[in-house]
Amino acid sequence: MPHPTDLDTRPGLPEDQRFLLEVHPRETWAGHDNLGGLMRFWLSRHDGFREMGAGLDSLISDFGEGNVAAPDLAPLLVPRLQVFLGELHHHHLIEDHHYFPVFVAAENRMARGFELLENDHEVIHARIEAVAESANALLRDLQAADPDRIRRAADAYAGESGRLISGLMRHLGDEEDLIVPLVLERGEDDLGVA
Repeated sequence: MPHPTDLDTRPGLPEDQRFLLEVHPRETWAGHDNLGGLMRFWLSRHDGFREMGAGLDSLISDFGEGNVAAPDLAPLLVPRLQVFLGELHHHHLIEDHHYFPVFVAAENRMARGFELLENDHEVIHARIEAVAESANALLRDLQAADPDRIRRAADAYAGESGRLISGLMRHLGDEEDLIVPLVLERGEDDLGVA
C-alpha cells in the first residue's frame, strides 16, 4: 500500500491538512478579496512551471516520434531546460527559507503540511539533478553516430524528466491547496507576506 505522503502516489494533501481548503475551495479563489498581488504572482509562477514542464515533455516526445531531428534537439532543449530547472530550484529556496516559516508561524496546525512540502522539495531537487545528468548524457550521445545509443539516452532522459514533472504537478497542486486557503483566510498583509 502506498504511503499517504509519497509524492508519486498520494492523491492530494493529507485529510487533516485540508481544513482551510474546505472553507475556501478552489472555485472561490479567483474572486476572493484576499487574493492579492503576491498570491496572483505566485500562482502565475506555478502555471509557468506547468507550461514549461508540458513544453519539455512535448519536445522530447516530438524527438522520439521523429518530428525533431537529432541536430535540432540540443538548441531547443538546452535553454528551455536550463530556465526550467534553475527557476524551479530558486522558487523552492524562497519558499523554504522565507514563506513556509511565515505560514507555519501563522497557523501551526499546518506544520505537518509544510513538512510534507519541504520533503517534496528535497525529492524534486534530487530529480532535478537526475534530469540534468540524463540531459547531459543525451547531449553527449547526440554527437554519436549510433542511433540506438541516442535512442537509449533519449529514453533515459524522458524517464527522468517524466518523473520530475509528474511529481512536480502533484506538488504544485498540494502546495496551492495548503497555502492559498491560508492567505484567503488571513490576508497577505496580516500574514506579513504582502
